[in-house]
Amino acid sequence: MSKSVQVGKRSIGHDQPCFVVAEIGINHNGDVALAKKLIAAAATANCDAVKFQKRTVDVVYTAKELATPRPNPFGETNGDLKRGLEFSREAYAAIDDCCRMHGLMWTASCWDEGSVEFMEQFNPPFYKIASASLTDDNLLKQHKATGRPIVLSTGMSTVAEIDHAVGVLGKDRLIILHATSTYPSAPGELNLRCIETLRKRYDVPVGYSGHETGLATTVAAVTLGACVVERHITMDRAMWGSDQAASVEPQGMSRLVRDIRTIEGALGDGNKRVFDSEVPVMKKLRRVGLRVE
Repeated sequence: MSKSVQVGKRSIGHDQPCFVVAEIGINHNGDVALAKKLIAAAATANCDAVKFQKRTVDVVYTAKELATPRPNPFGETNGDLKRGLEFSREAYAAIDDCCRMHGLMWTASCWDEGSVEFMEQFNPPFYKIASASLTDDNLLKQHKATGRPIVLSTGMSTVAEIDHAVGVLGKDRLIILHATSTYPSAPGELNLRCIETLRKRYDVPVGYSGHETGLATTVAAVTLGACVVERHITMDRAMWGSDQAASVEPQGMSRLVRDIRTIEGALGDGNKRVFDSEVPVMKKLRRVGLRVE
């Protein structure tokens, strides 16, 4: 049995209720008011945490990338877009207050070492390392140095790359997420059986970060053992933004959490028994009972 990891007041493991993260990411479109609406929607859906993304733009992207023409709500270049999507310290302080008000944990995927240092001032209960950062040893070491629980996403990664990342991070307070890094992901490429593969290989809690449309395959991931589920949340899938189409709207997030809790109750403990509710039916319908000699 894989060990559990303590995150805030929650224990995350395969014998615990699924930990549900609403990934706000950049779906706030640089608007703190919209971010607060997404936090409120995640709380209403009974999610456990929300997650953002944090970048030091001039470190993560080259000057050439930032200068690339890309018309967007903030300007005409890719740099205008990337800078427009970044929140200030004051904005994150407002987000911190909002999450506390709603009783939600929150964190961010940090794409560079400076962003980890920035996030430390908010005392996040855990860090999430994005699939794109799995091969960045210096960034992995920066996360490890904080001593906080780490959730590692494994999209677009080979087993050898995951082995190396786990070697850098260590297994203490590590949670791994199976993922397919396509937005949105085709059902035939989700490969949900990898949840059990990763669990057996690394003996740590394993969850699922989904980028597909619809909810059924995410619920199936829980049935297959995912003890963490992460899905992007949006107020409207038709909104401007690269991640909106692969996201879940508020009503869908509420259904997802409801269905996860239903599945958890339905899975049971695997021990075959006759329930009290079955006894009247048995007496009414069973013509011959078992004769034991």
